[in-house]
Amino acid sequence: MPLNAGETGFGGVPEGGLAAGVGNSETAPLLIPEPDPEPVNQWQPLSKGELETAAGGPGWRRARCYLVVLFWIAWVSMLAISVAIVVMSPRPVGTSLKWWQRTVYYRLQPDLSTEAQAEGSEGVSGVCERLPYLRSLGIGALILEGVFTKRVFSSNLTETAENMETLAQIQHLLIESNKADLRVVLDFCNVDPLTLQDVAGNLDKLSNHSAAAQHALKFWLEQGVAGFVICDTDAAYSEKTLLEWRSVLEEFSSQEEERIVVVKQTRDVLHPLNGSGQSNVTLVNMVMRSILPYSDHPLSAQEVADAIETQLQTSEEDIWPSWTVGGEAPHDLKRLLLILMMTLPGSPALEYNPQTGQTQSESLGGGLSHRETDEPSDTNRYKQKTKNSATALFTTLSHSKAREEALLYGSFTFLPFNTSSNSSSSSNSTSSSPSSPPILAFLRSWGCVEFLVLLNVGPEPHSLDPAWAPSLPETGVFVASTGMNHLGSTSLYTLKLQPNEAMAIKLLTPGSYS
Repeated sequence: MPLNAGETGFGGVPEGGLAAGVGNSETAPLLIPEPDPEPVNQWQPLSKGELETAAGGPGWRRARCYLVVLFWIAWVSMLAISVAIVVMSPRPVGTSLKWWQRTVYYRLQPDLSTEAQAEGSEGVSGVCERLPYLRSLGIGALILEGVFTKRVFSSNLTETAENMETLAQIQHLLIESNKADLRVVLDFCNVDPLTLQDVAGNLDKLSNHSAAAQHALKFWLEQGVAGFVICDTDAAYSEKTLLEWRSVLEEFSSQEEERIVVVKQTRDVLHPLNGSGQSNVTLVNMVMRSILPYSDHPLSAQEVADAIETQLQTSEEDIWPSWTVGGEAPHDLKRLLLILMMTLPGSPALEYNPQTGQTQSESLGGGLSHRETDEPSDTNRYKQKTKNSATALFTTLSHSKAREEALLYGSFTFLPFNTSSNSSSSSNSTSSSPSSPPILAFLRSWGCVEFLVLLNVGPEPHSLDPAWAPSLPETGVFVASTGMNHLGSTSLYTLKLQPNEAMAIKLLTPGSYS
């Protein structure tokens, strides 16, 4: 029986038999090769001619124009944004200070007696010799204290020969002060013009006394006096009297040369004007305050520290303050108090001590006496070195006060210390006594400029705790110190204050300059 294998034969062999299948299988390739890739043109840089031809086309010209315009638009936009940031950013506005707000005052009580003039040491002639020296130190005004009696202040200034002699001395001092570019302010504290003549009590007499007081004021203003000082306990400290005085002062004042009235505060709180219910005193220019309270005995270091801390924590008032020491402090704290007065907001008023011949800076009054000494040369050299150091301290402080905006009208911030952390940080060197006053500090800021003032009133050294004020810059530059023995830059983390030492440091903010 034949097998019907189909057209292809048995098992699907193609027709023609095995020979045909074998032949076809041998000629057919086992692997089908991939087609050859098409040739790729390799990249070649354009030649100079081709580049010039392509760059000169309209498309490239249009692209270059767009890029140039985009560059200038971006540059002008960045410039405009920078100017807008500078203009719109908050910044302090400089305050236009009057002369009496920029001045360092020197409280002086010259001896007007005939013996003092003959000796030539503490009399008017001796003071006149030292006026150029005082001006070179940075002092701008003198406050003459204790030179007025009832006869001198009387409207009739030519009653007696003694009045004439006293008047001549004061006029000579005014002339010499004007030559040395020093203003003079007369102290009328505890001198009541209403008691200089007999008062019957009727209105006409009172009116005459008011006219007599105004006549006396005009007389001294004509002599070139820059202002007057009264106490807050005087009868002149009243709204009625000060209004009359203000009219006289405005008559002699100008835009450049304003005549002033200073009130010396003798009580803890400045009371409102007599007859005025307003607490804001607008009829006086400046209030002279004492840092230390008056006491019958020298104050201890703790009492000085408490008084200073009380003043630092007292809020500022509208009236421009003037600072003086007031009470008697230990000798070791004289320079510390000088740095404090010169860095507080307001105008410092240094006091001359006629008994010791020294001021708060231990140098200003030393030149007022010309006594020879037979002390050993080593002692003289030590005193001269101390005097030079005190002079350098005061000169540095006065010049810094005159040119640094932060010390003139910068903001004030009291910086309280953490006593426990401060004690622990200084335990490695010297352990602080529990009764030792802590460091007192405050900050004067104006824009990006900051002055840090540190006061160590106690007898123990103190080191700053790094965690005390983390917002402050770490580095600064010494401006002044009580011993004038610190120079150059310093780090607050390694700073150590010696006993009774004070220092003023200008802080350096990273990325800023001043």
